[in-house]
Amino acid sequence: MLPNVLHRSASDHVPVLAEEVRELLGVAPGETVVDATFGAGGHSRLLAADLDGDGKLIAIDRDPGARTYFDRFKAAAGPIQPRFLRGEFSLVLGQLAANGVQADAILLDLGVSSMQLDRPERGFSYAADAPLDMRMDTAAELSARDLVNEADERELGLIFKRYGEERYARQIARAIVRRRAERPFERTLELADTIKQAIPTPARFGDGHPAKRVFQALRIAVNDELGALEAALPAAVRMLRPGGRIAVISFHSLEDRIVKRYFREQARGCTCPPEFPICICGNEPVLRELTRRPLRPGTREIETNPRASSAKLRAAVKVVD
Repeated sequence: MLPNVLHRSASDHVPVLAEEVRELLGVAPGETVVDATFGAGGHSRLLAADLDGDGKLIAIDRDPGARTYFDRFKAAAGPIQPRFLRGEFSLVLGQLAANGVQADAILLDLGVSSMQLDRPERGFSYAADAPLDMRMDTAAELSARDLVNEADERELGLIFKRYGEERYARQIARAIVRRRAERPFERTLELADTIKQAIPTPARFGDGHPAKRVFQALRIAVNDELGALEAALPAAVRMLRPGGRIAVISFHSLEDRIVKRYFREQARGCTCPPEFPICICGNEPVLRELTRRPLRPGTREIETNPRASSAKLRAAVKVVD
């Protein structure tokens, strides 16, 4: 029997910062919208409603499970006839840009989606016993099991430190290597228990589950999430028409830092050294930031949807062709 989440109506999915996204993207009838991380389609439904039956919507997702949600979305979408493209969003956006496809509004909702978290068998959760997987694209070669069982201690420590900002990264990596010498890791709870035992007892009762940061780090590494984001942003901006808007929802500081830096660089224009009396580079700003500070969910949204608590939304508008 399929998990309950697949029997829900797509309308049960609650998109994060929904009204803020609608306001910043300002979709109007006749425009072309790209939802580069379709997931269960929550944001796409809202943006399609703003097209009011006149325009185009391109949905992108690397997870094959997203197709089920897209088919439901398409059946109710009316005359806009949305299009689904399966693949990692930076690659798909790059291909669209190379083929001259233009957009008026592009959304990237980063991180793991509800449809992935709500299916324990996908191996994203440290709270349910499941195969150690974490692949957003189930056809991808590298899984969390491969990484945990094959990466050396130093590489594991660096992954936990960089992507999870884990204080006890070295101790956890050492414990994993010691444990896998006895038998390889196969299940999520095996790994979660090893992590818990590797850190000092007081730290086990801190903020959240003791395996939270390591599982996040493994997921980011397995799916190359930061590399994909760095490649996706320039591809998305190339697609935008002048006046086109881009909005990005991130869920941890590493993602937000990449988005912030890229938007600031593209909004700066001149790259001449500050001591130059006049600009000689001739570079003009490509973007204008719509959010100097990221927008955060309000108390009411977090109470309704706790997964929104760490979300940050940044947006920009393209000012040149």
